Amino acid sequence: MEIRIDDLSSPKIIELLREHLHSMTLHSPPESIHALDIDALRQPEITFWSVWDGSELMGCGAIKELDAQHGEIKSMRTASAHLRKGVAAALMRHILDEAQRRFYQRLSLETGSMEAFAPAHRLYASFGFQKCAPFADYVEDPYSIFMTKELVT
Repeated sequence: MEIRIDDLSSPKIIELLREHLHSMTLHSPPESIHALDIDALRQPEITFWSVWDGSELMGCGAIKELDAQHGEIKSMRTASAHLRKGVAAALMRHILDEAQRRFYQRLSLETGSMEAFAPAHRLYASFGFQKCAPFADYVEDPYSIFMTKELVT
């Protein structure tokens, strides 16, 4: 499993992100979808990684720098063929290591509140994330759960 910074140009990553955005529409109304499209993921405050096994795309994820001390996890997605193989956990460790390297004091995320997101909730909780109030520009939303983790620097 190789995790590398991605420029979002590969047809495989474009398709995985399309799948990610489409799946959000199945579980949330449009005003409650906070997943970023490819253009938004190319912004300078975002670092995007993809996970590969040879030429096979396994997953992806990103950090958005909110400020010098706070990052947000974005676009965590495991390819359907690689679910329950530890892809998300490996990527989460990588993102946490990067957040530490950047001296962030906090890493936060927004995810859906519906049952379809339960595996994500369990993953984040297993890494010490706890529910919190909305952060950055988010507002309370019954379709969202906000989580955060204080980081030791």
